[in-house]
Amino acid sequence: MIIPTILSGGAGTRLWPLSRQAFPKQFLPLLTTETSLFQSAVLRLEGMPEVGNPLFVCNQEHRFLIAEQARSVGITPTAILLEPAGRNTAPATTCAALRALRVDSQAILLVLPADHIILDAAGFQAAVAYGVPAAAAGHLVTFGILPRHPETGFGYIRAGAATSIPDVFLIDRFVEKPDLATATRYLESGDYYWNSGIFMFRADAFLAEVEQHAPAILKACRTAVDKAAVDLDFLRLEAKSFLSAPNISIDYAIMEKTQAAVVVPMSVGWNDLGSWNSLWEMGEKDAQGNVISGDVVALESENCYLRSEGRLLATVGLKDHVVVETSDAVLVVPRDRSQEIRAIVDHLNRTGRAEPRIHKRVFRPWGNYEVINVAARFQVKRITVNPGQSLSLQMHHHRAEHWVVVRGTAQVHKDREIYLLTEDQSTYIPVGVKHRLENPGKIPLEVIEVQSGSYLEEDDIIRYDDPRA
Repeated sequence: MIIPTILSGGAGTRLWPLSRQAFPKQFLPLLTTETSLFQSAVLRLEGMPEVGNPLFVCNQEHRFLIAEQARSVGITPTAILLEPAGRNTAPATTCAALRALRVDSQAILLVLPADHIILDAAGFQAAVAYGVPAAAAGHLVTFGILPRHPETGFGYIRAGAATSIPDVFLIDRFVEKPDLATATRYLESGDYYWNSGIFMFRADAFLAEVEQHAPAILKACRTAVDKAAVDLDFLRLEAKSFLSAPNISIDYAIMEKTQAAVVVPMSVGWNDLGSWNSLWEMGEKDAQGNVISGDVVALESENCYLRSEGRLLATVGLKDHVVVETSDAVLVVPRDRSQEIRAIVDHLNRTGRAEPRIHKRVFRPWGNYEVINVAARFQVKRITVNPGQSLSLQMHHHRAEHWVVVRGTAQVHKDREIYLLTEDQSTYIPVGVKHRLENPGKIPLEVIEVQSGSYLEEDDIIRYDDPRA
């Protein structure tokens, strides 16, 4: 059985301000309004034979995002492994392989980054099918992308001799990101492929290579999985053991050392979406070469990426730039310098700004809330509660709350009262009163909450009953 293994640990800082630590790029619908990159990573495998339920590896901070995005497209994971902190792809994949063997002793892992785009799903499935016999035979398969142009932002793989398996080649060597002249030679030679970071191998074969080339990783991960704790729908890797694993990628730890590595070439419209310029390259352009998303007016502007998440964005005479508007930040940068956005994020982190870390929308196991307005002594939020879910039974010492239902049906617990509210109805929760908000309906409940009081931070809360904290 093939177990798709989705690695979702990246922060996507080069796509700030849309991608942030608490809501990184893999959970955003960057090229479509329908599915996120994470959802697409699984959905593009639909219809393939012998493909089982996926296994997810993610940062514990993103656990509810993962669970909700999977649920919303009908995906039931084999497991969701929670990392206490990022340790790169080698430890993450090792933990996934150890877990997969408990499901199927012959499991083949198809390791997929959660934040890549592949436009040709059928072509990708065909490439995976070419790799299956090699993986089943004990090879560690990686997938090389046929280069479309000289690219200095990707690593490369140089293919060696053909194997006895059609469309599968030995790997001569891995190459670091080259300069432009070197990348041009690679393209002209026809022997080099972009390193996609996608892998396929038998779980037991991979673990044998880890034991040989990176035994410290295997030891740490085996203990982390053995001591993992079940938490709701998640499996929390034991922190001390996992954090003792070296922070290293699969390429450095295993693929560059093993004699079992092979490559399957493919041309499937792949991109790792590592910068705003990548989104411009992949996006649908107007007659002036602009890629436009949202409420945008572009006059005499050419070859720009222009994105508005809310307010009107207008440009005049702009060329070769990226402009991105969100509710709390605006980015303006030349397209050819969009790789440098990480420097902005680093600066904001050093100065203690919240914008690199959080959006105004915060996800919780019951749904999410979005801060609409904040001022002295009041705050306005939009709360969305998923069907059948409820907030904790709680109380606040310093703030009162007014709830107005704008969609769905709310069941309100207020001290010893329990009552229903429907659309356009409201209620008031005084300071010091125990309360709970529930959604007993079949559609999402949306509530506008107005908080008033002397202290409005999230730590002013006493929880009495929180089954999904």
